[in-house]
Amino acid sequence: MPHDADHEKRALRAELRERRQLLSDAQRDAAAAGVRAQLDALVASTGARSVSCFLSTTTEPGTREFVDAAVARGIRVLLPITRKDGLLDWAVATSDGDIAEGMFGLPEPVGELLGPIAVNSVDLMIIPAAAVDRTGMRLGWGRGFFDKTIGSMERCPPVYAVIFDSELLDVVPRDVHDQPVTGVVTPTQTITLAPSRR
Repeated sequence: MPHDADHEKRALRAELRERRQLLSDAQRDAAAAGVRAQLDALVASTGARSVSCFLSTTTEPGTREFVDAAVARGIRVLLPITRKDGLLDWAVATSDGDIAEGMFGLPEPVGELLGPIAVNSVDLMIIPAAAVDRTGMRLGWGRGFFDKTIGSMERCPPVYAVIFDSELLDVVPRDVHDQPVTGVVTPTQTITLAPSRR
């Protein structure tokens, strides 16, 4: 029942959020370095020249080192900007780009807004998650931005969710609108869980 899934999701998100808040600065720094190495290798193995990524919050596995390094290597990186209608606008990451607090307190780029369809041009999507299960089902944070984006794409590229190692679970609760991911990137490994949707 959808109501049961909602309750299970809320409980699991609360547990995962609390676990993330207990990590030390040293653990966060090590996770960010590991995620950067894994994402660098993923971009190299896929040959991606244009990617979408997110700017991590202080409790998420860090993506900012990866974004900065990718931009410096000439990779086009699109960063999401939340909208009131539940869709995402995008902005191109720059080496000297300003960051501001967006809706829901999320870090977002300050720059020229590209519309929701801008993401259709990327070769690889890197998205946040609370957890992912071994079938590729993703548990997000409950706002649905990435489920809507992925679900609306005509030709969705490979989608990898960035999580901590302990957040790859056997099963996560799901609803009909939830979108699976191709795989996960953790500080220690990259795992492909489901075939690409190309």
